[in-house]
Amino acid sequence: MPDLARPFRPLRPLRPVLRRLATRRRDPVVVQSVRSTGAAVLSYVVALRLSSEPAPLTAPLTALLVVQVTLYSTLTTGVRRVNSVVAGVLVAIGFSALVGLTWWSLGLVILASLVVGHLVRVDEFVPEVAISAMLVLGVTRVADTAWDRVLETLIGAVVGLAFNLLFAPPVWVEPAGRAIDDLAARMAALMTGMADELTGRSSVAQAATRLHEARRLDNDIADVDAALRQAEDSLRMNPRVREGLMFRLVLRTGLDTLEICAVVLRVSARALTDLAKARADEPLFSPPVTRALQDLFGHMALAVHSFSRLITAQVTTNAEEQEERLTRELGMARRARDRLADLLLEQLRSEPGQWQLHGALLADVDRVLDELDVDKRSQRLMEELDRHSRLRREGGNGVRRALRRARRVSGP
Repeated sequence: MPDLARPFRPLRPLRPVLRRLATRRRDPVVVQSVRSTGAAVLSYVVALRLSSEPAPLTAPLTALLVVQVTLYSTLTTGVRRVNSVVAGVLVAIGFSALVGLTWWSLGLVILASLVVGHLVRVDEFVPEVAISAMLVLGVTRVADTAWDRVLETLIGAVVGLAFNLLFAPPVWVEPAGRAIDDLAARMAALMTGMADELTGRSSVAQAATRLHEARRLDNDIADVDAALRQAEDSLRMNPRVREGLMFRLVLRTGLDTLEICAVVLRVSARALTDLAKARADEPLFSPPVTRALQDLFGHMALAVHSFSRLITAQVTTNAEEQEERLTRELGMARRARDRLADLLLEQLRSEPGQWQLHGALLADVDRVLDELDVDKRSQRLMEELDRHSRLRREGGNGVRRALRRARRVSGP
């Protein structure tokens, strides 16, 4: 028999989950989930008082879709969603005045709604135009239902926009920074793996495996780019961020540099694979060259890691520390590169047939070191700042020119 004296605690199984949520209360995913839920419930409560529908679920659905992860996307998405619903309702009202609901009229409604959706430029909400038209056309009181659906959509959109204005969306810079750090860690691991395979006899299979890993970096870069676009949107029009443009440019230019380095690494992996095929079951390089190349790859891996930490650093002292570390690793890598060049030159005197692969390998190393250079990073960042300042000035001049043209048209 159960112990009746024991108190009933229905929330006991949920305590670990609630505890984890409490520890992650500042996590962007948790914050976004709470914000979306609150906006959907609030819009439903408001719609119950204003709409004649017994269950106005269109309002919480709209709020759930409007409250996106960033304020910028919320504003743009809210406008497009309201336009899509209004367009669908107007199509349904027009068809209801001419024909009833049959299989062929339903097809015409869907086709017309999709065409209208593309004409009004609602982008990803084109299917919503057809959905709204079908829901309104399928009821008997088309006019009342159409008005209720538009009203519920407006309620959900307004509540969603107000929710984002009162409770600012989370800034997704930290997840984007983690994605960049993970990408740099995979690139550094690839360099370390390429260095480890230089010991002993060459293996075409191992070299091909590293080449496939280098090719997979393209997919990793695409994922990081998506995370970075989300972070860039979260910085636009966000009242919690003062220097959003600087954060965006630092992360974007840093990802561009890592992308170039990833392409160069893939070319280097291709060169080592070709060299392994040419050397058959012999060592790729002599022991001194192997040690110099391993030393070079090791410093390059540390430099890539320091570079990612530099562009994702949020504290000035930490950024200065990472910049000093990056400068130190790049200096050691360049010295290792010069030693490697001297050793390869001596080896080419006895084996001149490999000069193309050796030269290509050194050229790839030079390109990576040049891309990671601190001065080049600063130069690229200044160029992007100048470009954005120029675009902003041109945009302001365009607005002023439009105002002058409007005054000339209106007359004195």
